[in-house]
Amino acid sequence: MSKQNCRMAAVQMVSGPRVAENLATAGRLIEDAVAQGAQLVVLPEYFPIIGAADADRVRAREDFGTGPVQEWLAETARRHGIWIFAGSIPLTATVVDKMRNSSLAFNPDGECIARYDKMHLFGFRMGDESYDESAFIEAGVQPVAVDTPFGRVGLSICYDLRFPELYRAMGRVDLILMPAAFTDTTGRAHWEILLRARAIENQCYLLAVGQGGKHENGRMTHGNSMIVDPWGEILDRKMKGPGVVIADLDHARIAEVRERLPALAHRIL
Repeated sequence: MSKQNCRMAAVQMVSGPRVAENLATAGRLIEDAVAQGAQLVVLPEYFPIIGAADADRVRAREDFGTGPVQEWLAETARRHGIWIFAGSIPLTATVVDKMRNSSLAFNPDGECIARYDKMHLFGFRMGDESYDESAFIEAGVQPVAVDTPFGRVGLSICYDLRFPELYRAMGRVDLILMPAAFTDTTGRAHWEILLRARAIENQCYLLAVGQGGKHENGRMTHGNSMIVDPWGEILDRKMKGPGVVIADLDHARIAEVRERLPALAHRIL
């Protein structure tokens, strides 16, 4: 089956501690994206909840395959007839006091056809700012890429961006997804550089969708959601605040770049 071109959308948010409000905001932004012709929509990391503490996310865990957030995602995909990639939601882990940080893919029939659990857990310390995701998240163990009518899509979450070997392990993909809640400190330093590098070295489109702004808990996330083409050119972006980033995935463009500079074919390792 030949791969179809598609219009894709990144839904940037500034999620808070109340799940129902976050779902309502996501729903309005998805409607905006669909009105602009989006067929594939991606939500940011932790789109259902960013609470006052990490424990709030752990308490919001759902069992895989059931729960109000997953039901909402399935119904929204069916209602609009679109693919939805749920940047990440908290799912139950094998460790009782931890969670899996999981990205789920829903097809237009509302079926969850793929799940990726974040493999690389963020740790950072600079002055008064510090993070240790291993304290409350159980890491995933398996890279995931999913076949869609629009091509092969590689799934990743936030800190994964810093590990290029993850994307090599997926094989050739047409689109990399990067939902995130990047800190503003690390985002200003590295976010755009890393995104464009991953698109260039894999010669594919990359859709990066962030939390972007000041949250109720006082945390500032970087935002700067963007869609990058296989040559590293930024097609659309939004710096801060809720909104939609839109661009088209064009398979002729992927083929052109890979023929012009056949770096993937020249790989040795």
